[in-house]
Amino acid sequence: MSLVRTDSDRGITTLTLDSPANRNALSAPLVTELAEALAACAKDPAVRALVLTHTGSTFSAGADLKAPPGPYAFVDLLRQIVELPKPVVGLVSGHARAGGLGLLGACDVVLAADGSDFALSEVWIGVAPAVISLTLLPKLEPRAAARYYLTGERFGVPEARAMGLVTAGAADLPAILDGLRAASPQGLREAKRLVTAKVLAAFERDAEELVQLSASLFASAEAREGMTAFLERRDPAWRL
Repeated sequence: MSLVRTDSDRGITTLTLDSPANRNALSAPLVTELAEALAACAKDPAVRALVLTHTGSTFSAGADLKAPPGPYAFVDLLRQIVELPKPVVGLVSGHARAGGLGLLGACDVVLAADGSDFALSEVWIGVAPAVISLTLLPKLEPRAAARYYLTGERFGVPEARAMGLVTAGAADLPAILDGLRAASPQGLREAKRLVTAKVLAAFERDAEELVQLSASLFASAEAREGMTAFLERRDPAWRL
C-alpha cells in the first residue's frame, strides 16, 4: 500500500502523506516513496508546483522510532525539496512534530489551518533537532527558535507565523495556487533559486556535521532511555 498519494489538477500536483496509523511518521519506506514522487514531479513539465499535505490529524509526527530512515536519506529528502525547480507549498491541518517541522522548513510556502499546532519535541527523548536545523534555522526568528528547541513545548499558528515557520492560513491556498498557475516555469524556477540560496548554503556548510551529531545522539544511552520511555508511554528517568 502506498504511503504517499499523488493527485494532479491544472498544473498543481498534490503529494499526500498517507500513513495515518502511525501519524505519518517518517519511516524509511515513507521517505523513499516521497523522494521518488518528488523526483517524478521534478521531471514532469506538466507540473507547475506542488502541495505537500497529509491525511489524518497529523502532518507528521517526526521520525518513526521503529523504522527510521538513515540520516543521509532524510538529509537528501530535505535538500531535494529545497532544490526542486518548482515551488512546494506545505499544507498542515492538525499537528506537526519534530522531523515534520523539518519538512515544512524545506517547503517554500507553508499554510496552516486554524487550530494546528507544532512542537520540536526532540529534547524530550534525549536528542536534538540536528538535521532539521538545515531547513529551520535559516528561516526562524532566533529567540523563538531557542525557546522551542530548548523546551519542546507546543505552539500554535500565531506563534508559528511570527517565528517564520508558517506563511499564512490555509484559507490562502486558492489565491497562492492561482498565482503559481499564472507564473512562468522559468520565472518560478529562478525566483525559487533566489529565496533558497541561504538554505542551500547551510546544507553545503553544515550537513555532514549535523548528520554525525544526529547519529551520535541517537546512539547514546540517554536517547535509548528517551525512546524506550516514549514507546512504553512513561516518563524518562531524567524527568523532574
